[in-house]
Amino acid sequence: MNPTLSKTSPDNVPRESNQISAWSLIKPFWVSEEWKVAWGLLVAIIAMNLTVVWINVRLNKWNADFYNALQSKDVQHFPHLLMVFTMLAFAFIILAVYGRYLRQMLGFRWRQWLTNKYLKEWLGDRTFYRIERDRLADNPDQRITEDLDSLATTTLALSIDLLSTVVTLVSFITILWSLAGALSLTLGGTPITIPGYMVWAAALYALLGSFVIHKVGHPLVSINYQQQRVEADFRFGLVRVRENSEQIAFYQGMTTETTHARNAFQRIRQNFWLIMKYTKRLTFVLSFYGQIAIIFPIVVASPRYFAGAFTFGVLMQISSAFGTVSDSFSWFMNSYSTLVGWRATVNRLREFRRVMGATHLKESVLPATEHGGINLHYVDSNALTTEDLKLALPNGTALTTIGSVAIKPGSRWLVRGPSGSGKSTLMRALAGLWPFGDGAIDAPVDALMMFIPQQSYLPIGTLKAALAYPSSADTFSDEECREALRVCRLEGYADRLAESAHWQRVMSPGEQQRLAGARALLHKPDYLFLDEATSALDAENEARLYHLFNERLPKAAIVSIAHRESLAAFHDETLEIERTGERAIA
Repeated sequence: MNPTLSKTSPDNVPRESNQISAWSLIKPFWVSEEWKVAWGLLVAIIAMNLTVVWINVRLNKWNADFYNALQSKDVQHFPHLLMVFTMLAFAFIILAVYGRYLRQMLGFRWRQWLTNKYLKEWLGDRTFYRIERDRLADNPDQRITEDLDSLATTTLALSIDLLSTVVTLVSFITILWSLAGALSLTLGGTPITIPGYMVWAAALYALLGSFVIHKVGHPLVSINYQQQRVEADFRFGLVRVRENSEQIAFYQGMTTETTHARNAFQRIRQNFWLIMKYTKRLTFVLSFYGQIAIIFPIVVASPRYFAGAFTFGVLMQISSAFGTVSDSFSWFMNSYSTLVGWRATVNRLREFRRVMGATHLKESVLPATEHGGINLHYVDSNALTTEDLKLALPNGTALTTIGSVAIKPGSRWLVRGPSGSGKSTLMRALAGLWPFGDGAIDAPVDALMMFIPQQSYLPIGTLKAALAYPSSADTFSDEECREALRVCRLEGYADRLAESAHWQRVMSPGEQQRLAGARALLHKPDYLFLDEATSALDAENEARLYHLFNERLPKAAIVSIAHRESLAAFHDETLEIERTGERAIA
C-alpha cells in the first residue's frame, strides 16, 4: 500500500456505461474545449488535401497534352508544358509539406488531450490501484502512451485519406468515363454496349482485390492485438528487473530472471511468427495485385486505341486515370494493414475505458457473496468510527471481524495480531481502498489522513519533492524541511534538498522510514496510520520517532500496526485482531 495523504471527500459517481464504441473514443475531443482549434486545423488540412486532388486532376490532363506533344514532336508547346508541370509540382510539394505538418500538429494536440483525460481518470479516485489490485487490465501504461498516440494519429490519417480518396474517386471517375467512352461488342450475335466500361473494370478489379485481401489478412487483427500485449509484458518484466536489481542480486536470481525474460520473449516470438505467416500471404496478394495493375488498364483500353478511338496521349491519360480510380476503389485494401493495427488499438482502449468506468462502481469490484461491501461515509464528526465492520478477501472468504471501534483525536491505537489476520487490510479499508467485506466506516469529512506503509513511496526527483510528497515541493520552506530531517536524525541529507536522485535506491530502508516520519511531521495529519512503518529501525530510533509524534502531533490520532512489544508504551488503546473471522478485541 502506498502512502496516502488526502482530504476525505464523498465517493465519485460513475458516468459511463460498459457499452463503448469506437466513436465514443473519438468524439469527446471534437466537442471539447479544444474544438475551435481542432476543427480549424482539420478544415485547413482538408482544404489542402482537396487542392492536392485538383492538382492531380490537372496533372492527368497535362499527361495527355505532354505525351501528345512528344508524339507529334510539338517543340513550340513543349517548354510551356514543362513550366506548367513545374508550377503544379511546386504547389504539390508545398501543400504536401504543410499538410503533413498540420496533420502532425492536430494529431499531437489530440493525443495530448486524450492523455490528460486518461491520466485524470486513471490516477483519479484511485482507479489505478483498483485496476492493479483486481487485475482488470494489463499494461495500462502502454495503453496511455502508445495506444492513445495510435488512436489520434491513425484515426486522423485514415479519416483524411478516406475523404481525399472519395473526392479523388468522384473526380477521376468523371474523367475516365468521358475519355474511355463505351465498349461495343457482340456476344452470341447480340450487340452489347457498355458505357464507361473502364470505370466498371476498375471497380471490379479493386473490389475483387479487396475481397481477397480481407480473406487472407483478417486474422492479423487479433494477432496484432496479442502482439501489443506480449511486447508490453516483456518490457514490463525488464523494468521490474531494473527496479529490483539489488534484491535480485542478493538472491542471485539472475538465472531465474533470465528464464522469465526468455519465456516472455518466446511468447513474442511465437506471436511474431504468426504475423510473419499472414503478412507473407498478404504481401503475395498485394504484390500480385500491384503488378497486374501496371498493365491491366492498357490491356483493357487497347481495343479502342487500336481502333483509332483516341491518341497515344489520351491512352496514357486513361491509364493514369484508371490507376487513380482503381487505387481509390482499393482504399480498403491499401489501408488494410493500418486498419488492422487501428482495430487492435481501439479494442484495447475500449477495454481500458470499460475497466476504468467499472472501477468507479463499488458493485463491480465486489465478489458475489453474502458480503454487501464496506460502506465508507464522510460525516460531520470528530472521530473515525467503524460499525459491525467485517473484512473479507476478494474471493469472498471471511478474514476477520473488527466490529465497532471509535478512534478519537489524540488517541493512540496499537493494532496487533498474527501475520495474515488482516491488520494491513484494515488499513486499506480505512483508507477506502478495500471494499471487500461488510459494515460501515464513518470518517470525519474535513480530516486530513496519512497512511504510511512499511516501505513508503519516494518519487524520483529532488529530495525536497520526495519529502513533501504528495504535496508539491514548494508547500514547505527549505528550513522546515531541514528541521524535519534533523529531528529524524537525517542530518546528512539536510543540505541535499535540491539534489535529484532515485531516493529509493540511495537511502537505506531505515533512512526511508525516517524520511516517512519527517514527512508526517511536516504535513501534521489529523489521523496518522503506521503499518510496520518503523520495522527497519533500531529500538532507539523507533522510540525517538514515536516521541516526536507524541510531542509534535498531540491532537492527531495515531494508529500503529506493529509486532514489537516495546511500542505498547506509546499507545493507550490496543486492538487485537484474530484470524479467519474471529472478532477483534479492543
